[in-house]
Amino acid sequence: MRSRAIRGPERSLRRARTRGRERSRRRASLRAWACLAMFVSALGLGFSGAVQGEGVVRDTGPITIVRIDGSINPASSDYLQKAIRDAEAKGSRILLLELDTPGGLVTSTQDIIQAMLRSTVPIVVFVSPQGAWAGSAGTFITMAGHVAVMAPGSTIGAAAPVGVGGGGATPPGEDGKPADTSAQKAENMLTAFIQSIAEERGRNVEWAQKAVRESVAVTADQAVELGVIDFVANDRADLFAKLEGREVKVGGEMQTLALQGAPSETIEMELLTRILDVLASPDLAVLLGMAGLLGLYIEMNNPGLIVPGVVGAICLVLAMIAFQILPFSWTGLLLMGIGVALMVSELFFSAFGLLALAGLGLFLLGGSTIFDRPEVSDLNVSFWPVLVPAAIGMSAFGALVAVAVGRTLGRPQEAGVSELVGMRGVAKTALDPSGTVFVRGEFWNARAEGPVDEDAAVEVIEVDGLLLHVRAV
Repeated sequence: MRSRAIRGPERSLRRARTRGRERSRRRASLRAWACLAMFVSALGLGFSGAVQGEGVVRDTGPITIVRIDGSINPASSDYLQKAIRDAEAKGSRILLLELDTPGGLVTSTQDIIQAMLRSTVPIVVFVSPQGAWAGSAGTFITMAGHVAVMAPGSTIGAAAPVGVGGGGATPPGEDGKPADTSAQKAENMLTAFIQSIAEERGRNVEWAQKAVRESVAVTADQAVELGVIDFVANDRADLFAKLEGREVKVGGEMQTLALQGAPSETIEMELLTRILDVLASPDLAVLLGMAGLLGLYIEMNNPGLIVPGVVGAICLVLAMIAFQILPFSWTGLLLMGIGVALMVSELFFSAFGLLALAGLGLFLLGGSTIFDRPEVSDLNVSFWPVLVPAAIGMSAFGALVAVAVGRTLGRPQEAGVSELVGMRGVAKTALDPSGTVFVRGEFWNARAEGPVDEDAAVEVIEVDGLLLHVRAV
């Protein structure tokens, strides 16, 4: 009985010890599995970081090259957007945009930049050749590139909206506020636009804002120092060499450029796009309009010449296409039309040149404001190179017409019956006082002041309808 009592507690103690050892083994096993999981996780994170740091290597596909040399307009915008889509479809390694532009339309610039920011192909903007300019809209496009490069001697900046005076920043009024509200709105909008571009591409935001508000511009070397562009390249070969192995962020993913040995292809503008690109020039639009009006004026004053009328009609059609592309002011166009009308009126009304001077002033004023739309475009008509010579040319043409008309009026009449006065002929019958004479190859009834013998020479002194008054000579 006592033996059983002793064995009972011992058996319970052994069971407790066994359960404790099992719990210890389970805890040890859980700790081992936890360590293993942490090790695997750390290994995976390390591998993932290594892959992310290395980036995707773009070593397939061609190098697509496009070039914009001129204003930024709907034609050049459509050309570049098509090139981006083509490069994406072909899986190009990069899209190289060679740029040389004084500026352009705001809407076209926005379309281009939206396409650039959405692009899945790295876009390299190269302001070239040496001496090229990425002005105004070109500044926005250059800073929007995944890689921004400039050639030595090129410049970038002066992105302020341009008004009538061609100045940059909007001048303040008397109360310290901007005098031109529309220009200030355009400036604020463009400042915010270029700021978002600079932040997206990691470029100098402060300088970008100054380029719009203060119209500052810098050289290629200064742009590198300020963090506006990435580097300077002499030519394409130097550019490709410096791009080799460079990492760029495209669509939130780091990609490594591998351009060595890559084939290159250039996308050219289509014929219609090229024509529209050429026509999208304020200077050309004004000159075409004036040439068209001049051609029609010559044709109306000399019916049957045909050539001036046809050429004038073609010029007017091209001018209308240009005005359809470019945003213009109806007020400016109306002032130019009134100015031309006044200059033409001077030919028909003797105003001692006052009409011509008033027309010249209105023409220059209208020409200065016809494309003055800073909220949508920074293009304008060149005042001294285009407007002034055109106005002087029109004035000179009007003066030549006036001189020619004056000379014509001063000459003796050479057509009609009045020209017979002073002409000499022969009496075909005796005039006593009436008879027949032969003057200017024609037979006329005549009346003489006195008796005139047959075959005698006579001179016409007056024309009275179909009767000539003559005298013997």
